[in-house]
Amino acid sequence: MAKVELTPLRPWDDFFPGAERFAKPDVKDLAKWNNRVVSNLLYYQTNYLALAIVVFLIVGFLNPVGMFTAMAVVSCVFLGSVWAGENRAVINNFKRQNPTAFVIAVMVASYMLISLLGSVMVFMTAITLPLALICAHASFRLRNMKNKLENKIEGAGLKRSPMGILLEALGQQEENLHKIQSFLEGKLKE
Repeated sequence: MAKVELTPLRPWDDFFPGAERFAKPDVKDLAKWNNRVVSNLLYYQTNYLALAIVVFLIVGFLNPVGMFTAMAVVSCVFLGSVWAGENRAVINNFKRQNPTAFVIAVMVASYMLISLLGSVMVFMTAITLPLALICAHASFRLRNMKNKLENKIEGAGLKRSPMGILLEALGQQEENLHKIQSFLEGKLKE
């Protein structure tokens, strides 16, 4: 098994090139869209981490107690869901059969706990804003040859990265994304 390596920080002109390297995803071809998102998440993971840290720092300076509360709750819910998925057969089966619903359930549980603690706006700003920016970039950024090559290397198990481990822990491996995509395509055709 390969050791875990952080991917290099991609240059700005690669991460955010001109408009010609961005395109609206084809919502009718979910396989292609899913592949683009997963590939970009794996390839630009260090850039996404830097983006999230910048937003976290800005929000953290504006509301440090709320930021700490939001981070603690989300971390606890995430770790609890991963533990439950590993140690409870029912939850593990649900996670494998419905990976998107599992992620949504984790996010909703985090939101509900944070709302009880009074830090909803911090959650919305510090966690949702970077996620929205990352999802938008991963959806609209076209892949290049280097991106495709790096993803094939990770897919073959020759290299492991933190984002790959995170996607695996959430049950978002490409095989599961293809199952979701097949289901959604079937529903769209009906």
